[in-house]
Amino acid sequence: MNYRHSYHAGNFADVLKHAVLAQIITYLKRKDQAFRIIDTHAGIGLYDLSSKEAQKTGEWHGGVGRVMEAKPSDQLAAFLAPWLTAVREMNPDGGMRLYPGSPKLARLLFRKQDRLSAIELHPADAKQLRSVFEGDYQVRVTELDGWLSLGAHLPPKEKRGLVLIDPPFEQEGEFDRLVDGLARATRRFPGGTYMLWHPIKADSPLATFDKKLIALARPRTLTVRLLVRDNKISPSLNGTGLVIVNPPFTLESELKAVLPELVTILAEGPGAVSEVRVLVGES
Repeated sequence: MNYRHSYHAGNFADVLKHAVLAQIITYLKRKDQAFRIIDTHAGIGLYDLSSKEAQKTGEWHGGVGRVMEAKPSDQLAAFLAPWLTAVREMNPDGGMRLYPGSPKLARLLFRKQDRLSAIELHPADAKQLRSVFEGDYQVRVTELDGWLSLGAHLPPKEKRGLVLIDPPFEQEGEFDRLVDGLARATRRFPGGTYMLWHPIKADSPLATFDKKLIALARPRTLTVRLLVRDNKISPSLNGTGLVIVNPPFTLESELKAVLPELVTILAEGPGAVSEVRVLVGES
């Protein structure tokens, strides 16, 4: 599987990740105090769904494409609204051509006092990311290994915000790096909210990953998983997972209410299911 995100922008994994990201940002905006989003693996920021990469896989059709065509309940529509409003803002003529990655999505939701640190290691991607935010004083793009940013960029001077850790999973050991990175980051910035993304495939070490997160004992830790097909049938990407530390207090109940309907929209085969579970702390 090619993990360059140009091939996968707007897929079912992005739907969950970006809908939850938008909800957390909406929650942060309830207070007047400024916040910072630190995106450790930011990518290129904005994706052209008409590009040869996106057209090669067509994954966005099964993700944002399905959601845009669906007729969700009022409850799901309200949950998706912050994300979908930003997506539509990028496509004012209707249809789907441009899809905002996590840094662009965050920026579209900002107030004037909020800030973004977008970290990207790949030189060509970092250059493209800079072009997306050229002249934007609320955004700082840094060409750096995202894992290193969990030390150098924490805590943010705003003393509140979200750290998004969304590695490409191109190397062995990424699940362990997520746990180790979270351990380091939360020691430096214990009051921050953290959102970690991971793929779900047949060989993903999910049980071991959960045990290590529980052993880390960072209050409060929520795991969110969405499968679009039975994880035992196919070796490909069957689902998407999020780990959220210090989540907004309403997020667990909101996700439990809306994810079953979202699964129905995104399902690609038997065994499609969702799970929201508290790993550390109380429900």
